[in-house]
Amino acid sequence: MLNNIGLPGLLLIAVVVLVLFGRGKISSLMGEVGKGITAFKKGVSDGSKDDDNDPALADGAAARDVTPETTDKDKA
Repeated sequence: MLNNIGLPGLLLIAVVVLVLFGRGKISSLMGEVGKGITAFKKGVSDGSKDDDNDPALADGAAARDVTPETTDKDKA
């Protein structure tokens, strides 16, 4: 159903959204979306820097398995 939306359909949807919400509301919403994307990118880059500085993983050391062993009591 949505595969048949062309350029005229998208323009009509854009005009309806603009009329309903107004230019000011849409521009403020897009500003908030931009801030969210920027914060996400910053968080991802900070996370990768933290992984690089982790002494447990330094010098190519592999992460150790900390999964608890199951006992017969745990299975019941």
